[in-house]
Amino acid sequence: MASMNENFGKVPRRRRAPPNGNSLCEADAAIVKGMIARGDVYAEIANWFGVNLGRISEIATGQSFRDVATAADDELPPRGPYATPQELAAVAKALNEAQQAIGAAERLIKRR
Repeated sequence: MASMNENFGKVPRRRRAPPNGNSLCEADAAIVKGMIARGDVYAEIANWFGVNLGRISEIATGQSFRDVATAADDELPPRGPYATPQELAAVAKALNEAQQAIGAAERLIKRR
């Protein structure tokens, strides 16, 4: 058994999160460049596209999509902050509940 002194100061290795399957194409990269030029926060851009912040940095530094032109302002999404996945799930739940309530109300109306 290892003594406490042998393990002191050792940091456990982090495991990478599995890829989420989201990637950026040239059209997305053009929009990313436009959002960067507009002054959007990198984290918000990453959130909009559902990608890791590193992908946005790669585009900003020219590491990726160097030859892609910047999208025009009228092609850009509105400025962030954008909804979190949790907020979107809550909205979807509320919309589903509203849809069910509307359906129930329509059935009541038809019975009368």
